[in-house]
Order: sequence, then C-alpha cells, then structure tokens
Amino acid sequence: MSQLSWSPTATLRKGLRIFLPISLALTIYLYFFPFFGKCAFPLPPVQHNAPADTGYHAFLETVKLHLSLPSVPVDETDPTSTPTVTPSRPLAPFRLLALGDPQLEGDTSIPTEYLGVFPHVKSLFRHLTFQTSHTSLRWRLRQCFHEIVDIFFEDVFNLAESYRKRFDHWGNDYYLAHIYRTLHWWSRPTHVTVLGDLLGSQWVTDDEFYWRAHRFWNRVFKGGERVPDEVAMYPADEYDLTGYLSTSGPANDSSVWTKRIINVAGNHDIGYAGDIHTNLTSRFEDAFGKINYELRFELPLTNKSLTSTLFDALDNPLSDRLVPELRLVVLNDMNLDTPALSTELQDDTYSFINSVINTASAVQFKGHFTLVLTHVPLYKPDGVCVDSPLFTFHDHDGTLKEQNQLSLAASKGFLEGMLGMSGNKDAPGNGQGRRGIILNGHDHEGCDTWHYINQSFVEEETLVQAEDGEYEIARKQREWEVKRYKQAKKESLIGREDMPGAREVTVRSMMGEFGGNAGLLSVWFDEEEWEWKAEYATCPMGTQHLWWVVHFMDFFVILGAVLLAGAGVAGWFGVDVDRAVVRGLRRLVGGRKYRRRTGERGERHERHRGGGDRHRDERGKSRDRGALKDRTRSKSRRRLERRGVTPDQQLWSEAKKRLDYGKS
Repeated sequence: MSQLSWSPTATLRKGLRIFLPISLALTIYLYFFPFFGKCAFPLPPVQHNAPADTGYHAFLETVKLHLSLPSVPVDETDPTSTPTVTPSRPLAPFRLLALGDPQLEGDTSIPTEYLGVFPHVKSLFRHLTFQTSHTSLRWRLRQCFHEIVDIFFEDVFNLAESYRKRFDHWGNDYYLAHIYRTLHWWSRPTHVTVLGDLLGSQWVTDDEFYWRAHRFWNRVFKGGERVPDEVAMYPADEYDLTGYLSTSGPANDSSVWTKRIINVAGNHDIGYAGDIHTNLTSRFEDAFGKINYELRFELPLTNKSLTSTLFDALDNPLSDRLVPELRLVVLNDMNLDTPALSTELQDDTYSFINSVINTASAVQFKGHFTLVLTHVPLYKPDGVCVDSPLFTFHDHDGTLKEQNQLSLAASKGFLEGMLGMSGNKDAPGNGQGRRGIILNGHDHEGCDTWHYINQSFVEEETLVQAEDGEYEIARKQREWEVKRYKQAKKESLIGREDMPGAREVTVRSMMGEFGGNAGLLSVWFDEEEWEWKAEYATCPMGTQHLWWVVHFMDFFVILGAVLLAGAGVAGWFGVDVDRAVVRGLRRLVGGRKYRRRTGERGERHERHRGGGDRHRDERGKSRDRGALKDRTRSKSRRRLERRGVTPDQQLWSEAKKRLDYGKS
C-alpha cells in the first residue's frame, strides 16, 4: 500500500494541541472573571474612621466565601497591614448588586418582522396578476423588473440579516445572563437591582412586551423573582418592616432577597413624561413590579447594651439615636419634569415623594439611611459627566419628549426633600440632612458624583443696570454644586460640616459595548458614630465579543475532540480513517478536476472537429476520383464481354499493356 503524504487525524491532533490550551484558558477567565478582576463588595473598615477596603482584604474575604480557610484575629491597630494568614472580617450587612440598562431588543429590530419575508415577491405577483394599476404595460413591466432587482438586493439580504439578528439576540441574552449569574455566585449579594431600561423600547405591542419580559425572567435573570406587590409598600407613619438585615453566617445574606430583583422603570420601559400613560405603566407593573414603593430593613444590634442608648419618648427623650434602619426607595422619576402627558400619573409620583418626605425620621436623629433607586440622573452642569443637560419636546402637544438629566428644580427635591439637606446652618440638624445615597442609570457611560452646597457662602445683592436703563437687584444665592466624587474627595469636600452633600452613582450599563459592567454597593453601620456608611465599586466583564469568541472556540475544540475520538474508535475496528478522508477529498476535488478536464477535452474535440472536416473533405475527393476510375474500368470490361473477350483474356490484355508500358 502506498504511504499517504498527508494525515488528517495528525493535523487535527496538532490543531487541538494549539487551540485546546487557548480555549481552556479563555474559558476559565470568562467563567471566573470576577476572580481575575479582583471584584468584591467593599469591606467595612476595622476602625470606624478608616476608609472602606475595596482592594486586598475585600477580595480575600470574598475568596474565603468559597474556600475553607483558617481565621486569625485581626490587628485593629494597623488596618493596612497584610498578615500571612488572612483574617476573617465581617462583610457589610447590605450588599447591593446594581445592574444598569440591559435593554433587551426584540422583533422591532428584525427586518422580516416589520417588512415580511420576501415582500417584493408578493409585490411582483400582484403586478403580474394585474392586481395593481399602471398607466401602461411598459410601466407595469418596468415595475416588475424593479421588484426582481429588489428581491436579490433587498429581500435576500434582509432575510440573512434577520437570521443574524435573531442569533445575536439569543447570544446577547446569555451574555447578560452570564454577567448576572457569575457575579451573583461570586460576590454573594444580599440584594439585586436593575436600574431601568430593562427593555429596548416602550413602543412595542403587548405581545412583544411580554415576550421580552419572558426572556428577562427565563434567560437573563433566570431564577430571579419580582418583588411581590404585598411587600412593596407605600410610605406610611405606621409601617411594617420588610425584613431584617442578617448579621449571622459567612455571607449574612437572606435566601429570599438574594433571589428577588428590584426593578426600576426607565424611559425604554414606560417612556418619558410626554409618553407615559396608564397602559404602559400597568403592563410594566404586571411584569416587573410596582414603579413607586419603599422597603425598610432593620439591623439588629449585636451589642445588647446599646439598646439603652436608643431614643425613647419616656425613658430616654434626650437621645438622638434610633434603631438602625435602611430605607430603600424605588422611584419613577420619568415624569417629574413637565409638561407631562398624564397629569394624573405625575400627581401620583409627586404624592409618593411627599409621602416619603413626610414619613421620614427627623433630621436631628441618627441611625436611618435612605437609598434611592431611580433611572434619570440628577442635574449636572455640562462637562461633569458624559451626558450634558438635554430637554426636547413633542411638536404636536409640547410635552416632554426626551431628557438626559432631571431639571435643577426636580433635583433639589431629592437633595433638600428626601434627604433633608439645606444650605442654611440654622435649619434643623444644621442642614446636614439624613445619610443616604442615590443610584440611577440612563447615562450608559456611568458617572460617580458628589452634590453639595456651601453653607459658608455669603449671599450678595448688587444693583445691575438692565437693557432699558433701569437698575434692578441681582441676588447671588447659595446654589447646589456637583463634582466628580474622586475630585471632591481629593479637595476634601466630603464630610465638611459647612458643606452638606450626598453621593450619586450613575451605574455604567451592563450592555456589551460598555464592557458588561456591574456595580457593587456596600452599606454598613458604624456603632461608634451611630451612622450608616456606604462605598461603591465596579466590576466589568468585558465586551460581548469576548463571550462570542470563547464559546465559538469552545465549540470547535469540542467538535475536533469528538472527531478525533471517533477516528480512534474507528481505528480499533480496522477502519483507516486517514485513507478514507483523503479518498473522499480526492473524489471531491478530483470530481471538480475531472469536470474541468472533461470540459477542456470537449473544447479540444470541438477545435479538432473543424480540422477533421477539412481532412475528410480532401479524403472524400480522393475517394470520388477512385470510384470514378472503377466505374470506367467496369464499363470497359462490359464492352469487351459483349465482343466475346473472356475475363482471362481481359486480364492478360491489361497485364500485357502494363508490361509494354513498363518497357517503354
């Protein structure tokens, strides 16, 4: 048997040796990206006045949730020290996994759904069957040719794009699901929120809306649950606690709330103020939960001796300490600014905000923390974040069409109303307000800012000459200012007694083009200061291209391994796989070469046919001359026979003639 010059199984084996390690390494990175990114919820500091740990200790304590490591006492005198054996430190009792703007797309982005399958074929059929009207047959034929061209240059490409888009939707769902599932497993949050724009468009039919909601709950956030309506409460003076923040167990989490998804309504879910109506809000609440509600979680005191220090109207009326409580407010701020399409829904939103303000604890007391979850960010001047202030209005009725941020007046409602801060030192609680933080989405790039007001600013009144020549009084008043959080921290603006402020975090989108980002918010209670504190960190996974590349590579590597294993099994039964594959390829390639050679021989045959005809014409002429001679001889023989000359005499006479001719 002849030796093969090429072995398919050997080539496949060499390819697996190269791509299997690469595929394995990328897969490990993809499915353990929080580990390689050192993602972790910020860790409460050992000392009450120290900053939260967002690095080494936070990461190792998260690792210890998945491993059994020994614990040693921590050196409280040096919180920055790195011991040889990692100490065991308590995690924050409230850890929120914040995800922004998944924006699930659907049929509205698939050409065949809104154009149909091969629409120009149907149009061509109507033209050919005279179901359309034209001025003449020439115009009818002209339109038919247009439809034929559009079939190849539009319908075919739209069909291919539709299949690609459906496959992309499927992959994007599982890409987002991978972010949620992996981070939920790794970081062990106590609560999860999606900060608006759950879907990609508010202008979809009910069937399309509920189909996307089905994908949201059964693909992206599989295993998650909406917050029950009976749990999502309206603010009231006399209220029931939603639950208690656990302080026991390695992750001090609740099996109930780790599954629940706190959803916030966004502009792509219910629209802006000029778009919102009852049907949009009703179907959102039906699928994802209420749009306005609050949750209250109490933190049990581990040190029972501190109970005696709490405020009591009878026993301890001079205390400013309340039972530690975290108030989570979910707010639809899509219709805070005007003009709004539905004034009824707008009134409901403002009534909810007023109820939040009226049922909040007095600003003189300590121990309560307000976490506001909403969608549209607060007002910021141009240049602070990526999105600049933008307001557009509908032409037909003048209602609000689009906005990047809330107006300055609406933003003050958060800072001065819900959080109770003031620029006046003589205000209750010296204008410091309540501890809190605001989380939102909308700006896909994300932004971390600090809003503050300078109480030491001296208001001035000056005379300014107007255009008409008259003078008027111009007052320069205290105004809310905003800076990036890192810049404010660097300038020591945070924590100043004369500059009350609050942190606002706009969570970067979890969509692939923005790096698959997720926010990690830790909130803990400082018993010495009797105040809540919070810290925020991020954890990006990477673009969706990484997810696609890894899974495509895994697919082909697994396919190659299966084929190689199949070849090995076939070899046990005496099948020469290499020879069979090479023979099949030769037949495949050889068949093409045979057809090509056959075509070449046919061309040569055709060319030779022309020359052969010429040769046949010349040979035909020779044969005609010979036949003419034969006919002449036959006539001569018949004449001699009539004269009585025998055939032998004829032959002798002819031979004699040739002999005499030869002699001459």
